[in-house]
Amino acid sequence: MRRRPHPAATAPLRAALDRIGDRWLLLIVEALADGPLRFGELAERVGAASNILTDRLRRLEGEGLVVTTPYSTRPVRFSYELTAAGQELAAALVALTEWGAAGEGAPSERFHDACGTGIELRPWCPTCDRPVDTSESTSAYDL
Repeated sequence: MRRRPHPAATAPLRAALDRIGDRWLLLIVEALADGPLRFGELAERVGAASNILTDRLRRLEGEGLVVTTPYSTRPVRFSYELTAAGQELAAALVALTEWGAAGEGAPSERFHDACGTGIELRPWCPTCDRPVDTSESTSAYDL
């Protein structure tokens, strides 16, 4: 029998999923991680129908994750770019992408330029300036 997690323990994840828990939103953020794109470029990279893409871009803009910039006035056309908050989300998606690649038996998608080794993502303590093992960490919900 599965135990139900304490509601407070899942609150941050639930909040995040309420904001971006849609595959199209995540694919759009991933596509925009490399820089601004126009609607057609974005549609090609993401593979979403134009009505879905339009809806998700409006949602991302409403969440403050994407900003639109007009590049043509007649007709009005926009380019789309991640905000600072959107860039933070894109950075978090790197871990999810690596997890997906490992599950598929695929190589890492991010490499260290100096030596060519696949990059590992690890919890880091900025005060101690070192990686932290999960056995050394405590969740705020464990206190």
